[in-house]
Amino acid sequence: MCHYHRGPEQSVTAPAMSVAAPALPPISILMYHQVGEFSSPQKHRASFCHVKRFTAQMRFLKRYGYNVVSLDQAVAALFHGQPLTGRPVVLTFDDGYRNFLEYAFPVLSRHRFPATVFLVTGRIGQDSDWVRRAGRQAATLMSVAEIRDLSARGIGFGAHSVTHPRLSQIRTERMREEVQSSKTQLEAILQSPVAHFCYPYGDYDPAVRDAVANAGFQTGLTCIRGAANAADNAFEIPRKAISYGDSLAGYWWKLHMKHRRKDPAG
Repeated sequence: MCHYHRGPEQSVTAPAMSVAAPALPPISILMYHQVGEFSSPQKHRASFCHVKRFTAQMRFLKRYGYNVVSLDQAVAALFHGQPLTGRPVVLTFDDGYRNFLEYAFPVLSRHRFPATVFLVTGRIGQDSDWVRRAGRQAATLMSVAEIRDLSARGIGFGAHSVTHPRLSQIRTERMREEVQSSKTQLEAILQSPVAHFCYPYGDYDPAVRDAVANAGFQTGLTCIRGAANAADNAFEIPRKAISYGDSLAGYWWKLHMKHRRKDPAG
């Protein structure tokens, strides 16, 4: 479940929305977690996408001419005035599950689609222990070697904290360490700058948002629903969650109709 705790506003160093942003087409940043072969989950359905449905969804995007762009391209259009045409879609995957490599990447590669994976840096090569602590089955996360290999093949990576806590609910010092260290650790692995952060559980408040900006990230991605154009700033970017039960009709509906910003219940 995703949470945003709206508290007293603080200064955020995010760039202002480009004056051209209102004229952009709606940009759909899609949020996936695990992709693979699953029996129908009864709970947390947005955490799973069956590979057959994922394959159909990517084929749909290709066949009907959607403009699948990188997160960098979308951010450049939203906040820096770069042009972006067609029906833009960005593909993001939270947590860094190994089944991304096994099931999602071959499909993405077939269509030459870019994607960004958000990694929990303290759990790389291990499993999603935060899921197990919640009473659900943990899954294996990608290793350093696998991440580097995917990076060399064009997959983008962002930070998703060190241990996947609810950042607004931990002590300020630890919160800042989770944010800053995830950047430092991931840059050491990739040997390149890391620009994007994704809030675990979508949980943040103004202090967390500002910590992400002050750590040197360029963006913060949320669980707020809606088109990315609805962002107030670069550190509160909405996404659209893709759920296990989404048919192609439901997928189309999210791409074309679910643009208005919808904050999750806190």
